[in-house]
Amino acid sequence: MIPVLTRTADAVPLYEAACAELLARGFEGDLSLSQADRTVFATDNSIYQVEPGAVAFPRSRDDLVRIARLLDDPRFTEIVIRPRGGATGTNGQSLGHGLVVDTSRHMNRILEIDVENRIVRVEPGVVKDQLNRELAKHGLFFAPELSTSNRATIGGMVSTDACGQGSCLYGKTRDHVLALTCVFTDGTVWTAEPLDAEGLAAAQARPGRVGDIHRAVDAAINENAALIEKRFPKLNRCLTGYDLAHVRDGEGRFDLKSLICGAEGTLALIAEARLNVLPIPKASALVALSYVDFDAALRDAQALMPFGAASVETIDSTVLGLARKDPIWAEVRAFFPDDPAGRTVEGINLVEFVGDEPALVEEALRRLTNALDAEKESHGKRVGYTVAKGAAIERLWTMRKKAVGLLGAAKGDARPIPFVEDTAVPPEVLADYIAEFRALLDAKGLRYGMFGHVDAGVLHVRPAIDLKDPAQAPLIREVTEGVVALTKRYGGLLWGEHGKGFRSEFVPETFGPLMPVLETVKRAFDPGDRLNPGKIASASGHALTRIDGVPRRGEADRTIPPAIRAEFDAALHCNGNGACFSYDTDEAMCPSWKATRERRHSPKGRASLMREWLRLAAAAGADPTAALRRERPSPLRDLLRSLRPAGDRNDFSHAVKEAMDGCLACKSCTGSCPIKVDVPSFRAKFLALYHQRYPRPLKDHLIGALEHVLPLAARMPRLGNALSANPVARTVLAKLGLVAIPALSTFDLAGTLADLGVSIATPAALRALSAEERRASVVIVQDAFTTHFEAELVADLCALLVELGFRPWLAPYRPNGKPLHVHGFLARFGKVAADGAASLRALAAEGVPLIGIDPSMTLTYRSEYAAILPDGAVPKVQLVQEWLSGRLDAVAPRGGGGTFRLLPHCTERTNAPGAVKDWQAVFLHLGLRLDVPASGCCGMAGTYGHEARNRTTSEIIYGQSWAQRVHEGAGDLLADGYSCRSQVKIIDGIRLRHPVRALLDHVRTSPVAAPKTLAA
Repeated sequence: MIPVLTRTADAVPLYEAACAELLARGFEGDLSLSQADRTVFATDNSIYQVEPGAVAFPRSRDDLVRIARLLDDPRFTEIVIRPRGGATGTNGQSLGHGLVVDTSRHMNRILEIDVENRIVRVEPGVVKDQLNRELAKHGLFFAPELSTSNRATIGGMVSTDACGQGSCLYGKTRDHVLALTCVFTDGTVWTAEPLDAEGLAAAQARPGRVGDIHRAVDAAINENAALIEKRFPKLNRCLTGYDLAHVRDGEGRFDLKSLICGAEGTLALIAEARLNVLPIPKASALVALSYVDFDAALRDAQALMPFGAASVETIDSTVLGLARKDPIWAEVRAFFPDDPAGRTVEGINLVEFVGDEPALVEEALRRLTNALDAEKESHGKRVGYTVAKGAAIERLWTMRKKAVGLLGAAKGDARPIPFVEDTAVPPEVLADYIAEFRALLDAKGLRYGMFGHVDAGVLHVRPAIDLKDPAQAPLIREVTEGVVALTKRYGGLLWGEHGKGFRSEFVPETFGPLMPVLETVKRAFDPGDRLNPGKIASASGHALTRIDGVPRRGEADRTIPPAIRAEFDAALHCNGNGACFSYDTDEAMCPSWKATRERRHSPKGRASLMREWLRLAAAAGADPTAALRRERPSPLRDLLRSLRPAGDRNDFSHAVKEAMDGCLACKSCTGSCPIKVDVPSFRAKFLALYHQRYPRPLKDHLIGALEHVLPLAARMPRLGNALSANPVARTVLAKLGLVAIPALSTFDLAGTLADLGVSIATPAALRALSAEERRASVVIVQDAFTTHFEAELVADLCALLVELGFRPWLAPYRPNGKPLHVHGFLARFGKVAADGAASLRALAAEGVPLIGIDPSMTLTYRSEYAAILPDGAVPKVQLVQEWLSGRLDAVAPRGGGGTFRLLPHCTERTNAPGAVKDWQAVFLHLGLRLDVPASGCCGMAGTYGHEARNRTTSEIIYGQSWAQRVHEGAGDLLADGYSCRSQVKIIDGIRLRHPVRALLDHVRTSPVAAPKTLAA
């Protein structure tokens, strides 16, 4: 049993007092001192881990003013502020001890879209893709592109002067910022925008902080103009933050916001941004080129750039190999065909052309493809090329965007990490520079992956280092210093894209004699060093943070014994890339985050809490792995544990439990997270361990027994429904924590199956089949929910198979165990899985394939079963459409026509994307079109939506995506998840058909299509 786990620093009194004072001053947002939130906010997308004292979620500019004015209170002279956006920074820009100010929860409104003048006003917490979705309605877009655009906030983009793909055409964030409404450390609100001489004089004459800033900055740039001109490099990715070179804009105006863009929150708090936006290009085309090695791709990029492309991006073999294992590959593989000569592709370039005139884009494309065709024989290292247009372009860019996260999915303890991954050099020397960069890493025996913007001279290089290994930790400094020297020799910069953060120790060397000027700027804005201190510049001239002077995640993980790390690696390998923070409600991952906007209720948040829990357990001498092994299946013991007292309220385990309770176990993280952080797996282990000490609610026992009880209740379904549907029973169930209970099916399944000639499958019966009969046979594996709540669907499937010329068999009903796993009854799940697998293996051994109806239950065999059963013990159970799409050669095509829309179960959409395409293939073969619109989670997710504590959140999740899809027209809408159809019926009173039912209706009324003949 795991002991009570109490943290040594549960709360920081200074920050408790500061939060109390903020509330007393009328702070309207949220304030958190909780263990869970401080743990989650200790990390970002970097290698570092520093826990803050508290977290503030301001609701308005006035809240930012209240925070700033708190700094002048003599009681809080030690308080420092850490502004935070989407937390996608790779260098700890938003990390540090202090008060984190996160604007993403509440200050995320698009305030104005001025279509005529192409200007928008937004709060800092607006996500880049969120803004572009609204702008697209007007044919506009916010240009700076970055791989984290579905979770990066505008405030964060401004603070890091973010950019990425297409920067040579569109520039950086600062090039599109018209004005910034800021809050200075004295609480003054000021809109920074270009000022003419009269406006500058007026600003300098103002009393207080505004006047101080404008006088000091103006004097600094006037006195150091020649040095600034000499020191700032002439690169697409020139120095960002404290950009002295652009304080005077092209018209000679004084532009204070050029200092704030890229300043990483060290100068002011951003309350609002006014941005210029651009028309969406009316035409685009992309050429995907493949190469035999990465160096060839890099060197060829220089030959491709003169063709006038909007962007030229590259990917190496490491990233390409990881992409091939990701669901995205199914959508882009056609653009990377195998080489007829058998050469292996080790690098690719993506070249995009955009414009408002389709004819001009086509002409540019034709010039490039003609040149490629002419050089086909002479260029021995180009494997070939393909051309993408329309929606395919976005799919290819999605693959490229996922490169950051995919690198983190590399196997082993040493994984590619960011710390020297955004260097910038003149593009014409990039290939030679990278050759030396690779030699530096090769000399240290490091693996790495590379991708980036070759047109801008920026390549993201991530060496694989295991920071849990004390012997490897010094490599961070060794490699960094080597790269700093190399980059300087090639006339480049260490930070071309991702800011400075905890790499600020290299700022003095980069700025040289201009360093005192930076300190003057910092002193004018923030004389007390209260905003993100230690980054970029110090008002007092103190030393800046050093890369090895900050705690790292790996150091905390190092305290967890290797065997425990291996058992819980699904949590420990989270690298903080934050893909789970996507704002897009039409993406499946992560529904609990989207509904709550609480970062602890996300895969990253839960992984962070699990790591801390494991660290505390190790410090207490506990072994969670051994505790799991000791557990034996015993329903009676599990029930008796529920009678225990609640226990210690200060146990950190309760904070972890609260976050785990919010998880839907939909497994979207398992499929969609680039790192494959599998929350349901480590959640189940945690719940098993937690409930060794703390009692379970009775509802968990009812859910755990469900698969065993349903066959008994189904013998008298009308009586069961009468008992469960009466007001008294529903009140009792609600008191126990269960709501929205479905009715048992009263359909005569046995009689219908007898009419169809469907028999129960036994090994003996299957063994007696002839070879021809065996080829036409298939065994349907029952699941508790379809069989007992939707029995007519089982009959529909059997009828469809008969219509198509197959002979269906029904496997004897056995519990699957999924509810047990979800609720952490792992010992009992192991027994159910072993028994069920043995039964199904016996059937499969006779050479007849097994298929399941419900995606979530069926996919359990290939995930949860595979995790606990030995190799060879897991039965192969395909989804209906997976098996059927492979047998279309035996199915006569049908005519007819018609279009349907399918909303797949989110587990299927994210963990078996090929199965969704299999549905489309089956429909097409039978003369139908099947569209699969983007959608998130329905909010039901098995038993989640039936639990009273979750019902409100469940309905919020449904309303964020599914409700819109359903209301678009339910007549042709299909859903293949039992829980999904249940949710739609409960909330909207609509019975969605399963794809099987739609196909059955069609084949019963559509003739077999006439065979196609060749034209004369």
